[in-house]
Amino acid sequence: MDSFGTPQPHRKRRRKSPVSTKPYVFRPLLEDIALAEEGSTTGVYITCVELWDVNLYIGTSAAEILHYVALPPDPNATITDPTYIFASRLQPTFNRSAAGSSSPGVQQILVLPKVNKACVLCNGTLTFYSLPELSPAFHNTTVTGCSWIGGENINTSDEQDEDGQTVMICIKSRIRLVRIGVQPQKIRDIEYPSGLAVARRDNFACVADAQAYALLDVENQQKISLFPISSLDENAAGGQVEDISTVRELSRPSSGIGEPRGHGRSTSLGTFVTGIGRRSPQSRSQDRSGRDTPEPGFRATSPLRPSNRPRSGSATGDSNGRPSSPKPLHPAPTIPQQAVLASPSKFSSRLTPHICSPTPNEFLLTTGTSPEEPGVGMFVNLDGDVVRGTIQFDRYPISLLVDVDDHSATASAGAAQPGGYVLASILQPRDGGDREVIEVQDISSESHSEYLDIPFPFEEDDTGSTKLTMGKAKLRNILSYTSAPFHEVGDRLTKVRLDMPRGPAVGEADVKSTPPTVNTEWEAKRNQEEQAFGHRLGMQSSRILLWSGSSIWWLVRNPLVLRLDGRIDMITDPMSTRTEVNEDREELIRILTSIRDYEANTETEFLSLEYIRQKSSLILFADALSRDPIESGGGELKVEDLVNSGLDPRILLSLVPLLREDVVEGSKGIWVHAGLTATIDQYANLPFATSEDELRQKPSRHIEWMNLVKRYLMAWRQRKGFGSIADEVEVFQTTDAALLHLLLHQDGQHSSKSGIPSVSRSELYALVDNGVDCFERAITLLENYRRLYVLSRLYQNRKMAGKVLATWQRIIQGEQDAGNELRDGENEVRKYLAKIRDISLIHQYGTWLARRNPGLGVQVFTDDSSRVRFAPQEVVELLKDKAPEAVKVYLEHLVFGKKNSRYANNLITYYLDSVLQVLGTSEEARSVLAQSYESYRALQPPKPTYRQFIIDNAVPETWWQDRLRLLELLGGSHGADFSYDLGHILRRIEPYEEDLVPESIILDGRQGRHQQALRLLTHGLGDYHTAVNYCLMGGASIFHPISGSLTPSEASIKEDQAVLFGYLLTEFLRIEDVSNRLERTSELLERFGSWYDVKDVLDMIPESWSVELLSGFLIGAFRRLVHDKNEAMVVKALSGAENLQVAAAWVEKCSTTGPQVEGSQLI
Repeated sequence: MDSFGTPQPHRKRRRKSPVSTKPYVFRPLLEDIALAEEGSTTGVYITCVELWDVNLYIGTSAAEILHYVALPPDPNATITDPTYIFASRLQPTFNRSAAGSSSPGVQQILVLPKVNKACVLCNGTLTFYSLPELSPAFHNTTVTGCSWIGGENINTSDEQDEDGQTVMICIKSRIRLVRIGVQPQKIRDIEYPSGLAVARRDNFACVADAQAYALLDVENQQKISLFPISSLDENAAGGQVEDISTVRELSRPSSGIGEPRGHGRSTSLGTFVTGIGRRSPQSRSQDRSGRDTPEPGFRATSPLRPSNRPRSGSATGDSNGRPSSPKPLHPAPTIPQQAVLASPSKFSSRLTPHICSPTPNEFLLTTGTSPEEPGVGMFVNLDGDVVRGTIQFDRYPISLLVDVDDHSATASAGAAQPGGYVLASILQPRDGGDREVIEVQDISSESHSEYLDIPFPFEEDDTGSTKLTMGKAKLRNILSYTSAPFHEVGDRLTKVRLDMPRGPAVGEADVKSTPPTVNTEWEAKRNQEEQAFGHRLGMQSSRILLWSGSSIWWLVRNPLVLRLDGRIDMITDPMSTRTEVNEDREELIRILTSIRDYEANTETEFLSLEYIRQKSSLILFADALSRDPIESGGGELKVEDLVNSGLDPRILLSLVPLLREDVVEGSKGIWVHAGLTATIDQYANLPFATSEDELRQKPSRHIEWMNLVKRYLMAWRQRKGFGSIADEVEVFQTTDAALLHLLLHQDGQHSSKSGIPSVSRSELYALVDNGVDCFERAITLLENYRRLYVLSRLYQNRKMAGKVLATWQRIIQGEQDAGNELRDGENEVRKYLAKIRDISLIHQYGTWLARRNPGLGVQVFTDDSSRVRFAPQEVVELLKDKAPEAVKVYLEHLVFGKKNSRYANNLITYYLDSVLQVLGTSEEARSVLAQSYESYRALQPPKPTYRQFIIDNAVPETWWQDRLRLLELLGGSHGADFSYDLGHILRRIEPYEEDLVPESIILDGRQGRHQQALRLLTHGLGDYHTAVNYCLMGGASIFHPISGSLTPSEASIKEDQAVLFGYLLTEFLRIEDVSNRLERTSELLERFGSWYDVKDVLDMIPESWSVELLSGFLIGAFRRLVHDKNEAMVVKALSGAENLQVAAAWVEKCSTTGPQVEGSQLI
């Protein structure tokens, strides 16, 4: 049932049992085997085991071999482990008279699958059998006095050795190399008595007797003594190169073993057996250990390697990583000091030598002091040099093996150290006794040891106390691999559809979420595929057997996913003994760090690492969500870990109630590793941020996790376009919606608190400007948060100009925009309209803007940078229909801005309508005009022109500004060629002549009624300066541009000016104020006296005026008269001189030409 109480389909899950975190786990092969026949002696235990194909061979301390055969499991059964049935019991041949009660029984079973032979060492006697039924081979031949059989070349696969399989047989006096085939062939003898353990790589073998280890070159017959098994053995000396070829020719039979393969088959078995049992005189004279120290001169004569050969941790090999052959050995150093352990001067028993070879160039050897003391593992290369670091064992191992990763088992000499484990069976003291355990250490790192308790129960004696026989638990790498099923791996790594947590989002309690519809047939098929896939993932291969007492177990590597998942479960277990939350967090961080650079080599490892990363990240993310900000210490979850985990971000976001509704599942749902479902269910309903009130009242508590989620979502958005992302569409729809939601929430909190834009706002802008995949969800979120301006930016990214303008229109018209981000919205609309090409939108929103703000609205149609151009007539008609108030503004632009006089009459009409409408309805406006006239007339000269006066003292009314523009147009600001309908204007202003004096003056001038115009300027306005200009300009205009200047074509001839000045003098003489009359008249005559005739002026001037008032004019007149007289005299003189020059030129011309006769008749 979900959070709304809706029943959900039940998902069957395998019951989860405690998971081991150890690197290995035990899987039973056979338990409680009946080792002895009924009625036989008790106390029989397993001594050795070998498994080949379906055949299991078990050697016992009773000198018997039990043969079991595996029956394949039923393909339809759920249990895939094979069933072993008893086949036969074999008693190998051995010298029973020499074997006592303490005889070891069957010591070794060496199976040679290529030649279908088995070598059995039982109580010091070697016998040979045919596989698989262990029938006697080679005519029941036996070899006595044998201590070890083995030494197969680890570097050589079966396919490479076509003649058989070569083994090394250790007898009392020597080691013999024998090739086992159809018939055994002796290759050579090596003088090394009483060998107990051998491991061989091509021509180099590491061997051990009861006292020390040595490195043999089986081809060149050389030996390097290494170090003793017991560090207390003071007589052992290592590091010497010895030649052991003294008996090589004597020991080689004459049967032609070294000849081609066909000759080898004629070798007699008697020669082979006799050679094994015979010992040469030279060998008898040597010490039992075969480690004689040569004289100093012997070292110089030995065929050593060149001295300039570089030493390294690994010997130089061929391209396959194998050492080249043959090569003489190099002297090796003695055992390092740190390997010598402090212990009592005497030890109770001999230590068993152990030799393993983890790489083609290394051997792992053990040394110690006694079985009860710690042991040391040392790595030796093919030069005999100690390499790497040492391995410490809690106690000296009973048995030892190396389990190297398959991909690194054949690593080349120059490769990095392979991965794997060293396993040792030891006795560990516990509860007053010793307990058999397996100590496991990582071969490539200095990590702490892991201990595996052997599941076999203790034996009990008659008193009921437990008893263990030391040395019973043994380890061995067998020939055949087995596949152990781990259903737990599939239970974790297979994918299942997730039942998403559902519930109301924060602040949207009335919105209910319903699961998406999924194709049930498709889902069932997918589940079947995942189940089959999980079964394949759960198979783990192993070739390690452990036996103890009467039971045998597989020792299988615990899958990586189970080990790490077990550690995670221990950390998150509510019953855990941990008390510090920080400790748990740090441990999870350590797990993530430990696998960060781990390179997966199999599909299972890859999915396991992915699963662990996802689970750890999920838990840490949930911890970050629920953690109180006052908590400090401990590791911190990194965004990189969250992203690199590969966990579907929709899962993490589903844990956050604020962002839960932003998750898009899609038609196929969300599929996750099955092991994550329980963790997701556990953290699905975290007790935090369950209400909008809490988020608003305690914002500081949620800052950290919000910032974490924000960084995480931003990092995920950078992965857009990666083809490896499943459900890419739904994932990025979810991440974009969640990030937008989170930024809106953060910005809203910050802005409402401080009133200052936050960093989140710039991130919010960047998000919507770059586009989001969740377009519809983004619209809903922005509408819910009342962020209309951000919504408009989202529309801009999608090139939805109509939506952008509609959203801005909503803001400008007063709809709430929580961010208050649209500054100067009308201007933004104007600029945006200039960028688009949609004519219908420009018409719609341009006229809308013109109605609101005619000045800005008109700029939409007049902007030269606009992508769409409109004809003036089209705009005028559009504005008349949609925005009549803006027509005048547009006409002003055309007339005054573009100097287009074509529309001046239309504009004059608009101005007249505006002014006359006000004057006709408002007495106040008429009184304002009258007051302006009176105020101007009251000003004492010098004073500005009336035009400048009304500009400086403009009334903040539209009609006043319209009147100023009207005067400018009427006054001829557009040149002499500009004309307008004079009669129409006169008819309209006729009722307002007394109110519109300047307009009447201009119109009188236009009609040629200059005397009337000058009369109004002088007496109606008192604007004497403008009256003078009127005369100078010939009555053309009195309101020309201030910055302009008159061109010659605009100047009237002087005669017209003289007439106008005559009118002006007449009007000045009629000024009522005497002092003003005298001042203005005398100034006019003095400045412009050249336009007046002295006689006419004197006739007009009253006789009562004193000469002093006209002194300026008279002086100027006299000066002009004198100037004119002098000028006339000069002109006369110049004319006389010019006449004389012409006459002289004439005379000279006549003299030059001479007389001419014009007629032919003489009188």
